[in-house]
Amino acid sequence: MNFKSLRDQIDSMMARDPAARSRLEVVLAYPCFLALVFHRVAHWAWLGGWRLSARMISNIGRFLTGIEIHPGASIGQRLFIDHGMGVVIGETAEVGDDVTLYHDVTLGGVLPSVDSAAQIGVKRHPSLGNGVIVGSGAQILGAITVGEGARVGANAVVTKDVPEGVTVVGNPARIVMPKDKRASKDFLAYGTPTGDIVDPFLRAIEDLRGSVQALNERVAELEAELAERAAAGETRQRQHAVSSGKP
Repeated sequence: MNFKSLRDQIDSMMARDPAARSRLEVVLAYPCFLALVFHRVAHWAWLGGWRLSARMISNIGRFLTGIEIHPGASIGQRLFIDHGMGVVIGETAEVGDDVTLYHDVTLGGVLPSVDSAAQIGVKRHPSLGNGVIVGSGAQILGAITVGEGARVGANAVVTKDVPEGVTVVGNPARIVMPKDKRASKDFLAYGTPTGDIVDPFLRAIEDLRGSVQALNERVAELEAELAERAAAGETRQRQHAVSSGKP
């Protein structure tokens, strides 16, 4: 990690956290910065074949910051882990540039533990595209892809691919979006939309409710029409009886 990338890392953290007062504060008091420094060193050792040393360096970073990043994970530029405590990033996870993670996020695997040399290196963890935001407590599990610019809401559980530029929330995660457009490219804190959004399930229920209401109204109209016809028929029968001289 050269000086320019360090400066870019610090500036990106300040841009995404209004609580940051200075670059020195970020360097000395932000666990994300320290965790990424340890990860860069551990990842270098991991790629060089010093796997035990890499794990030891990674564990020191975890002890000091509460952020667990496996040395085998691929981390892009300008990752920001806000607060950070409880974040877990697995061995084969891939994180793009300008990604934001909040506390208690897990980028985990769902496959059984490796039990043979042939299985080592199998993709087990998710890949996050550039600009992804993942809210606190979210779990992204398995060898899936979260597309560029997507947002994962707080406490969402994601086990399937997420398209680019959408927002997913809930357990299991489902796509929600603003009425006028998909997820904005503007920064979205915690990956959770706070404006007017359309939940497709609620929309389906509302559509069904509207259809039932329309059907009820039509049934009422038909019943009224039948009642009018029945009354008209009785009137004609009485008139016919009077005209024929029948009591």
